[in-house]
Amino acid sequence: MTLIAFIFIAFGVVVAFFWTVNRIILEGKWSYFIYFLLIYLPIYITSLSVVYLVSGSSEAVLLFQSLKELIVLIAVIAFIFFKKKLSDYPFRLQTTDWLMLSFLSLTTLFLILPIGQASFVNKLLYYKGMIIPGLIYFLGRNTRFDETEINRVFQIVFAIAVGAFLVNIVETFILDTHLQQFTGYALFNLEVSDLEPTGNYNLTWTFESTAAIKRFASFFSNPLELASSVLMGFSAGLIWFLTTKKSTNRIYLFVMFCSLGSLIFASSRAAFAAFFVMVLFIAVVFKLYQLIGFGFVCFLLFVAYVFFFASEDLIFYVIDTLKMEDTSSVGHVVQWALAFNSMLSNPMGIGLAMSGNFGSVTDDLRVGGENQYLIYGVQLGWLGMLLYIGMLVSGIRESIYAFKNSENLSIARVAFVAGTVKVGLLLPMFTANIEIYTYVSWVSWWMIGLAVNEYSSLKTHSNDTSPQLSNL
Repeated sequence: MTLIAFIFIAFGVVVAFFWTVNRIILEGKWSYFIYFLLIYLPIYITSLSVVYLVSGSSEAVLLFQSLKELIVLIAVIAFIFFKKKLSDYPFRLQTTDWLMLSFLSLTTLFLILPIGQASFVNKLLYYKGMIIPGLIYFLGRNTRFDETEINRVFQIVFAIAVGAFLVNIVETFILDTHLQQFTGYALFNLEVSDLEPTGNYNLTWTFESTAAIKRFASFFSNPLELASSVLMGFSAGLIWFLTTKKSTNRIYLFVMFCSLGSLIFASSRAAFAAFFVMVLFIAVVFKLYQLIGFGFVCFLLFVAYVFFFASEDLIFYVIDTLKMEDTSSVGHVVQWALAFNSMLSNPMGIGLAMSGNFGSVTDDLRVGGENQYLIYGVQLGWLGMLLYIGMLVSGIRESIYAFKNSENLSIARVAFVAGTVKVGLLLPMFTANIEIYTYVSWVSWWMIGLAVNEYSSLKTHSNDTSPQLSNL
């Protein structure tokens, strides 16, 4: 069975990669890189685990690891090559552009200067993880997709949301265990990532609650990544439900249902709270006040389930969460305190690869690591953290403007998802290194780039400064 899974995954990933490269090189469709990322990133760790389980080869794992960065670099090179007059490239920078460029420039400076105790190799690996989302934003900023091409993006997002939920169903009611027990996840972590299996299920602690209740990840890397990623499926399903004829929009209710189902299976408290924050934001900003009632009903159903149907372990888990007495909550607070103390002692930052859960951060050097804002604050100082927060706020603001003012329905849908997903992720960022969840992070930055491009175009036309669409 494992061999069949290996053949299926390896064949599918390789075919998708070369199909994308073929479109990029032969047709100049450099923006098609996003299709490969949409397909590959959700199954990335599962793919690597299966590859190592079958082959036992670190070289084979390295090859599959490099595909996601390679496709982005090929797209960037193709963009430069197919741009007929790069010297005439128009620069009409918006606020998000300036903040992104400033953040990446600061990051580059920290790479070059001898700051911090991490080795240059580890710094370079960490830098790669920070620069790639910037390149993806840049590519999204210059993407020109028609309605069919954008619809294809959403179709993949819907397929991922539904597929993740179906795998959760199989895990829960048929296998009664995590999919990762069969994919070589623990072996991959031990042999490749040098991480010992932990927890009652010999995976990692994230696959269970304090009371050892199973938390499922479907084909994602862990339950926290699944919980963050399904926010995109719900947001996409919602906007398509609201902007599609009533006779054909029920399918998007199913997508939203599947996203909520996976959120429940993942059992992430931060993601649950983020979901309600996202729904409240959508209701207020877009004047969809019936969503407040929907969110309130969901909350009441959850409370009723806890009080009348849940096991004692789940009840105590909820109580401990509210009282901040469970080990996970206490652990977060400790890590926040360590990170904040480092920022007070070193307001200019202590260097790259010194905080966070990225693979190049060694345990003996790690300071903090369970808060995305503080992770950048520790490494890049207060300036780096504020630039990152500014990017998020500006990206959300400009996406919402693009949604409200664009006459292109397809782009407006992208802008809606971009803005609402980033809002939804603001809360989980307090308890997780969200930027390492490449599917939701990279794809949402691409969507932000596309939305900012539309925002720039709308601003340019409103000011009558140019009859052409604005580029970065």
